[in-house]
Parts: sequence; structure tokens; C-alpha cells
Amino acid sequence: MILINLLPHREEKRRQRKRAFFAGLGASAVAGVAIVGLWYTVLQQMTAAQNSRNEFLVAEIKRLEAQIKDIATLRAEIEALKARQKAVEDLQTDRNTPVHLLNELVKQAPEGVYLTAIRQRGRVVSVNGIAQTNERVSELLRNALYNSPWLERPELVEIKASNVTTATRDQRRLFEFSMRVSIKRPQAPAPAPAASAAPAKAAVAKSS
Repeated sequence: MILINLLPHREEKRRQRKRAFFAGLGASAVAGVAIVGLWYTVLQQMTAAQNSRNEFLVAEIKRLEAQIKDIATLRAEIEALKARQKAVEDLQTDRNTPVHLLNELVKQAPEGVYLTAIRQRGRVVSVNGIAQTNERVSELLRNALYNSPWLERPELVEIKASNVTTATRDQRRLFEFSMRVSIKRPQAPAPAPAASAAPAKAAVAKSS
């Protein structure tokens, strides 16, 4: 027996395709909304985590800035203390400078040279005196230049011959001179271990 379908099957298939299309469209929309919601949630979590890290970094930066300020303050205090220490050391050295100056002038002045006036302005000292000969003045300049740890840059300003009356009323031909010399601080002595190492090496060499 042959069955014949007289219903409008084409319209029925078309309606089925429409229903399937709209169902797929709805499912896609639902999936899209779910994906967008999930991505928004992930973005919110990432933003919150980044904000937390930013707040931590800001707090650490403020703490480091405070430490840097403290370090700068400590450095300024250290520099101030060093400046005070140097000022005290300079004052201590300057207090003893006149003693060393007079001692050096007496030590470096050769026989036949007599100092009549000494004036100091800062690190420069002006010296006036009388010498028996020009050679004595030259010797004083050489001694101040090469032999003194406290004197440097001696400079002869003037020298002239003059007749001087002695205590016995004798006329003697002497030379009046004036010179300038600078005061320097002697260098610190070399450390002792280097000096003591040489005898030790010599003793080892002898024993070998």
C-alpha cells in the first residue's frame, strides 16, 4: 500500500530551520553574554590585583623616600661633623704654627744672619733681617726651600748694603734684606709596618 503525504512539508521544514536558527542564535547570545561576564570578572580581578600592587609600590616608595631623607640628613650631619673636626684640627695646628715658625727660622738661619722683624699674614710670613754677606742670605733661602718641613716658596724681596754701628762704635758693612716665605703643614709620616718589613725580609734572607 502506498502512503502519500499531502501535508505542506516544505513549510514545515522551513519552520523547523527557523526554529533551529533562532535556537542557535539564542544559544550563541547566551554563550556570548557568559563569555563577556566571565571576561569582565577576570578583568575586575586583574584590576584589583594591579591596584593592590600599585598601592604596595606607592607605600614602599614613600617608605624609601623617608629613608632617603634620613640618609641625606645623616650625610649632612656627617659632613658637618667632619667640617667641625677639620676646623678643630686646623685651629690646633694653627695654634702651634708660631712655635714651629720661630723654631724653623732659627734652625734654618745660618751663622751671620740676624732676624730683626717677623710678620705673618695668613700662610705668608714676611721676614726682615741683617746678614754679613749676600751668600748668607742665599743660604737662608736654600735652607728654607730644601731643608724645612714647615717652610716653602721662599722669595727674596729686597737686599741692600748698609753701614751699621756696632756696640763698640765700629762701622761695619752689612746687608739688610727682606724676604717672604709660606708656611706649609708637614706631611704625615709613612706607616711603620712598611719600614719594619725590610728588616724582617733581611733576617729571612740571612737565615736562608
